[in-house]
Amino acid sequence: MSIQGHLLEVTVVGCNRLRDTEWISRQDPYVCLEYASTKFRTRTCTDGGKNPSFQEKFVFNLIEGLREISVSVWNSNTLTFDDLIGSGKVQLHKVLSHGFDDTPWTIHSKGGKHAGEVTLIMHYSSAQKPGMNYVPTAPPHAHAAHPSVAPPYSLPYPAPPHAPAPAAHYAPPAGYPPAPTPSYASTYHAATSMAPAYPTNYTPPPYPAPAAVQAYPPATAQAYPPAAAQPYPPPTNYPPTP
Repeated sequence: MSIQGHLLEVTVVGCNRLRDTEWISRQDPYVCLEYASTKFRTRTCTDGGKNPSFQEKFVFNLIEGLREISVSVWNSNTLTFDDLIGSGKVQLHKVLSHGFDDTPWTIHSKGGKHAGEVTLIMHYSSAQKPGMNYVPTAPPHAHAAHPSVAPPYSLPYPAPPHAPAPAAHYAPPAGYPPAPTPSYASTYHAATSMAPAYPTNYTPPPYPAPAAVQAYPPATAQAYPPAAAQPYPPPTNYPPTP
């Protein structure tokens, strides 16, 4: 597909880790883009140093057979010529095929040393996106006719299985039905008839008479208080006679 006359939008976002060309103050970078005879220049990022930011958009008219843009970064000087920080080439193959590219591009100094990166965002609206003209090679899926299924109630229900033959009757064992259990009265009389006989003329011995209870208080109780065994010494005349 020819790109002749189509438009390409390029946004200069900024730079990262630029080579520093200043010894005392911070450098003032700007970016230049060149495509064939078309040239664009960003504003100068005063005191931008090594990581300036621009956020400026430019539009290029594409030329068939030219699929790269030259980019260079300069340091603006007031009294002397501007210093070249680095330059490089931006390839357009990805943006022309996919319509978008935001790859950072490396630049090099005149001596070929690494001088930093330039971040660009490119848009190409005429790109042929993958899958836009896709034509399916297989025919559309045809729905298979479902076989007609008779409703379940149209079929006769199966006949129920025959009931199993009854089990053979076994003869009852000998001595059936069992002999009746003896009643409680007969069992009691049989048990009492076996009990030993006790004597009927037994007389228990007489219970001993209780002892006589002593009367209280006893008759011989001593009067209280008892008489003194020895009288207290008789009192003497006090004070004694001189």
